[in-house]
Amino acid sequence: MGFNCGIVGLPNVGKSTIFNALTRAGAESSNYPFTTIEPNVGVVSVPDSRLDKISEIMPAKKVVFTNMQFVDIAGLVKGASKGEGLGNKFLGHIREVRAIAHVVRCFEDGNITHVSGKVDPISDVETIDTELGISDLESLQKRKQKVEKLAKSGNKEARFEMECLSKLIETVNLGRPIRSLDLDSEAEVDFVQSLNLITSKPVLYVCNTIDPSESENDHVKKVQERADAEGAQLVTISGKLEGEIMEIEDPEERDVFLEEMGLDEPGLNRVIRAGYDLLGLSTFFTAGGGKENRAWTIRKEAKAPQAAGAIHTDFEKGFIRAQVYHYDDLIELKSENAVKEAGLLRSEGKEYKVKDGDIIEFLFNV
Repeated sequence: MGFNCGIVGLPNVGKSTIFNALTRAGAESSNYPFTTIEPNVGVVSVPDSRLDKISEIMPAKKVVFTNMQFVDIAGLVKGASKGEGLGNKFLGHIREVRAIAHVVRCFEDGNITHVSGKVDPISDVETIDTELGISDLESLQKRKQKVEKLAKSGNKEARFEMECLSKLIETVNLGRPIRSLDLDSEAEVDFVQSLNLITSKPVLYVCNTIDPSESENDHVKKVQERADAEGAQLVTISGKLEGEIMEIEDPEERDVFLEEMGLDEPGLNRVIRAGYDLLGLSTFFTAGGGKENRAWTIRKEAKAPQAAGAIHTDFEKGFIRAQVYHYDDLIELKSENAVKEAGLLRSEGKEYKVKDGDIIEFLFNV
């Protein structure tokens, strides 16, 4: 799929509980460290009320939401970069994901063991950040050793790499993640992406509380301050409550339960949407004809042929043009014909950058 978000955190912070609620995948969840050894993977639909509203105006036999992948990775402990706990195995798994949802324990419960003996979310965050930074530092130093001799010989590409690597190593040594670094050029961005460094990945903090009313408790406030300083996103949910919500199979009963709890929607919907945004994704729709209304995932700023390729590679290869109008216009004018009559249906070529909420029909020839 390519659009995946790894769920990480110390042992016993509620990662697997949240993963289960997100995906209903039934990952093992117990009150002892290292329950999760191999990563569990689940695909979840991305909630999007726009597709529901499109389908009210243009009914279809099938309605398909876009989706993304969540990966529940084993709990990390202090010393993991040196092989403690599951060590390098964990770090190998996390390198494979595109973004990180960092679950932080923000609740007190004497019945649930904390690996360090006390609840301190900032210390927990720093433990993981340190281990990830050490792992990246080792990777960078190994890469530097490989290109050093070549750079001294005058090789232009190697010299460029050496300059970049020195900047990255300095950043990590200062205790800062690679994602915080302002890169000078597109060439630097491409080089850093090729290194697949863990601390270059975007992060979403997920504060796990006991009660949704504790969304602004002292623990959460501390994590929020850190997230603000890093420019990271934060979502607060009660993993235990979300698990109870997801166990209610009947949608109407679930809605009643949410209303009783004073919630508009499951908190996990916010996690999913935040993860989607974290990955730099955008949604366009195909609709009309009565067969299928569907949401599609693309990178933000993707051009029309790339969007066509999300449907089928032949669409991209044989792309001619895209017939485009926007969701907002459909909602305002109440029908596709009204959109056309208002002159809001456009014909766009290969350089058109697809906007979030576009409704598109692709014309192609293979």
